[in-house]
Amino acid sequence: MSSIRENLSQTLKTAMKAKDENTLTTVRMIISKMKERDIEARVSGNMNGIADPELLTLMQGMIKQRQESAKMYRDGGRPELADKEDAEIKIIEQFLPAQMNDDQIADVIAGIIAKTGAAGVKDMGKIMAELKANYAGQLDMAKAGAVVKQKLAG
Repeated sequence: MSSIRENLSQTLKTAMKAKDENTLTTVRMIISKMKERDIEARVSGNMNGIADPELLTLMQGMIKQRQESAKMYRDGGRPELADKEDAEIKIIEQFLPAQMNDDQIADVIAGIIAKTGAAGVKDMGKIMAELKANYAGQLDMAKAGAVVKQKLAG
């Protein structure tokens, strides 16, 4: 069992004991999504379920959804619902590694470009695959994609 899965399981148990409803429902939601992906992975022959990098990407997607929802709730005059989304984001973030800042992202991308010898935008997929494999959960892939495109085009 991966350390992320163990951490989710332990957090779930702790939340149950503490009767922490917010953490409990959020962790259950993460585990539910994870199990959904595990089942999908089994169809393609992966009986062990999704790996940690994919799990980190899944959680980043969940955060992005909540950020969008919180913004819509604030724009719609529903701050209490936006606060609920923000609380869920904080809980999900506990399971992600520290996020890279813009300078770190640019440095990592420059290193990968140098290592792979990427010469143009046609090599963007190669760079993104490397980022996803080695830095999942540590950076925003959409932001990284924009940086990669800029570096390869320039």
